[in-house]
Amino acid sequence: MFKKLLKTTPILLLLCIAASAHAEPATAKAAITAWLKDLDAERYVASWDAAAPMFKAQVTQKQWEKMAAKARQPLGALVSRELTAAEYKSALPGAPAADYVIFVFTADYTERSGTTETVTAMLVGGTWRGVGYFIR
Repeated sequence: MFKKLLKTTPILLLLCIAASAHAEPATAKAAITAWLKDLDAERYVASWDAAAPMFKAQVTQKQWEKMAAKARQPLGALVSRELTAAEYKSALPGAPAADYVIFVFTADYTERSGTTETVTAMLVGGTWRGVGYFIR
């Protein structure tokens, strides 16, 4: 019986590792969805507060409020948002080595449909945080 267990243990370990790797992007998606809800509700200070330290080092709270409002307010209210891609990365150009997930969403707003939102999440101290937001 013990020999049989030893033979199956590596497979179980491999399955656990694979499940963990797939869970990380799901956890990141939940965190980024919450972060986007702050942007959708024009809670720009809250979104800055929840962002990764690397993000905060690049843009002050006041700068983020102005930039986010300028980009988001002309779009109107969010009608729908759909995840179209998610890619896990361990490094990004010009950024420190870390765990990242890059999400691409297609979003429709009352004043503009078919926008593409690219949101990057970074794992910081066990918590996924926003570190990049681009909309076009």
